[in-house]
Amino acid sequence: MDNTKSLLLTEDLLGLVTDLYQLSMAAGYFEQGMRDTATFELSVRHLPENRSYLVAAGLEQALHYLTHITFSPEAIRFLQQLPAFKHVSSAFFESLKSFAFCGDVHAVPEGTVVFAGEPILRITAPLIEAQIVETYLLSTINFQTLIATKASRITQAAQGREVVDFGSRRAHGPQAGVLAARAAFIGGCKGTSNVFAAHQLGIPVVGTIAHAWVMAHESERDSFKKFHEVFPDNTVLLIDTYDTLAGARRAAAIGKGLKGVRLDSGDLLKLSGEVRRILDAEGLQHVRIVASSDLNEYRIDELVRNGAAIDSFGVGTEMVTSKDAPALGGVYKLVEQVRGDRAIPKMKFSPDKATYPCKKQVYRKKDGGGNFLEDVIGLEGESIDGIPLLTQVMKEGKVCYPTPTIQEIQGASSDNLVHLPKPFKRLSNAEVYPITKSNGLERKRLEAEKIIALQNNE
Repeated sequence: MDNTKSLLLTEDLLGLVTDLYQLSMAAGYFEQGMRDTATFELSVRHLPENRSYLVAAGLEQALHYLTHITFSPEAIRFLQQLPAFKHVSSAFFESLKSFAFCGDVHAVPEGTVVFAGEPILRITAPLIEAQIVETYLLSTINFQTLIATKASRITQAAQGREVVDFGSRRAHGPQAGVLAARAAFIGGCKGTSNVFAAHQLGIPVVGTIAHAWVMAHESERDSFKKFHEVFPDNTVLLIDTYDTLAGARRAAAIGKGLKGVRLDSGDLLKLSGEVRRILDAEGLQHVRIVASSDLNEYRIDELVRNGAAIDSFGVGTEMVTSKDAPALGGVYKLVEQVRGDRAIPKMKFSPDKATYPCKKQVYRKKDGGGNFLEDVIGLEGESIDGIPLLTQVMKEGKVCYPTPTIQEIQGASSDNLVHLPKPFKRLSNAEVYPITKSNGLERKRLEAEKIIALQNNE
């Protein structure tokens, strides 16, 4: 009998996709009769090294989770038998049978450029609900925002040349590969090699051949000829299995039906120029040169600045793992709690981890051309010049805004980056974007500090 269990996420087990302490706190709130409405905000404390901005991503998956999270009988039975829950009343587990997220959500739309300390998402819901969902929300928004940001840096370095996602085989698991393909497209990639992502999201799917195809044939020439016979309209050949320049000449023998060649090793700057000359000498100016091989924004920037004859970059490991900065320090913090009809500000005093209280909004100031000037983090509803970034996306547990297509999200990302001034987009030593706290928010912080300090000194 097969006793193995699938690790694929299924909607009936979404309630378990969290950390134990979220459920422990939820049980504690339940047992202590804490039914307050609470507001939590998700933000990033500090940007990774060499990052001066982030491209927000992952909201669509967050909303799907919030509208589908339940606790199945199987999930509840599992929790009941955990030693940590042996003193928890059966009433708590009964409550999980009808669990559903019924709160409100405000968020910046996907593709929006955001900065450290700014709320990306805000949850207002009964305390138990708002607590349980923390882990999943951080996971999906941290990861996709990280990859969308990395992809935006890579596509900007390419300066208009095509960038495609080749990273699924190096992603941290198949599911991560799909989400990375989505996030990379938001960040500016033109396509992906991931067929499932293409099917589900409508992203263009691209691909060439591997060295195995060439090696499996009697000769390189034979492998090229036979691939062209099967794919006459999509003949893109990998030419560096044996000798790159000889491979280029053999590929050129295909003639006008050749669509592209790929370089996956060696001195890409030198080889691309030599391959271009070989192709052009045969009247194949239309043939595109694709480059791969552990590319990142720094290598691509160097290649472009030095005039490499490369039309398209296939980027894998470095993009889908954000290799130079592989984690994003997103946090999810309680900022307000309602008891009766009174809103009580909440904040942390921890050194280097202090937070600001109350529901917040981000107001973006722009010049006459739409270029970003400054962001102000203020209180929700505060009268501040600028465009509010957080919009309501869920009301009483139901999505209440039109979900954009992935193409629309990519367009929003591109527009945001066009209007972010160049000093903030440099690959290294970028300037720090100006962000200030409003007077109203600073007053609330001082008031809350005094109240909380008195409470904790009693």
